[in-house]
Amino acid sequence: MAFWDSFKRENHPHYESGSAASNSIELTKRHPSVSLTKQGATTGNLRVNLSWRMRSSDIGGRSKGNGSLLRHPLKMFQPDVVQAHTQGVVNVDLDLGCLYELEDGTKGVVQPLGGLFGDLNAPPYVQLSGDDRFGSPSGETIFVNLDHREEIKRLLVFVYIYDQTPAFDRTHAVVTLYPSNGPRIEINLEERAPEARSCAVVSIENVKGDMVVRREVKFVYGFQAELDRLYGWGLQWGRGYKAKI
Repeated sequence: MAFWDSFKRENHPHYESGSAASNSIELTKRHPSVSLTKQGATTGNLRVNLSWRMRSSDIGGRSKGNGSLLRHPLKMFQPDVVQAHTQGVVNVDLDLGCLYELEDGTKGVVQPLGGLFGDLNAPPYVQLSGDDRFGSPSGETIFVNLDHREEIKRLLVFVYIYDQTPAFDRTHAVVTLYPSNGPRIEINLEERAPEARSCAVVSIENVKGDMVVRREVKFVYGFQAELDRLYGWGLQWGRGYKAKI
C-alpha cells in the first residue's frame, strides 16, 4: 500500500506560515502541512519534543474557591490544568517513538521499548534522547539529522501509552518540532479518544527533495503494530517491557 493511499489530499496543499507574535506554526485539520525546504530548515538537527500535562480534576479535585466561583461562575465548568511532574501525581506513561524508512529500503523504529534509541550520525539518522516516565517539563525528545535528508524517505512520529491505561482524554499533550531555521511547529493532541492507546502524530516525508511535515493525529486502540498496518510499514512486532525503577 502506498504511504498516502489512505489520505484525501487537496489539489493544492496549503503550507501554513508562522506567527510573527509567537514564532510558531500550529498544524491543524484545515492547515495540515508545512515545507521545511521552503523555510530553509533542511540542515542540522530537527528536534521533536513531546510534552504533556493532566487535568487537576483527574488527580485531586478542583482548587477553585467559593469566592472565585461567585465572581466568575463559568469557571466551575473549566478544568484546572497542572504540570504532571511526579510519580505520585501521574499514573500514565506517555512515550514518544518514530517509525522510519530510508531510501535504500531499510525500515525500523526508534522507541524506549527494547532500548531502540537509534543513532544520529549513522542510519537511521534518528535518535531518542531518553525515556521520561513521569511527565517532566522537558518531556521526551527525538532528534533527526537532516544533513542526511537525502537518505530519509519517510518518518512517522507517534505517541503511545506504555502502561496500557487509556488516558488520552485526561492529558493535554503537544508535539513540537524545532527546525534549525524558522518557526517551531506544534501539533496538539486535542481530540478526545478515551479508549485509544496510541496516536500517529506527525509525518515527515521526502517528496522529490521537498521535506514535508504533515499533521496526522490518528488515534488507534492498539499499539505500534496497529500504526504499522495503518501506514503500511510491514514490520514484525512482539511484546516489549520496560525495566522496573
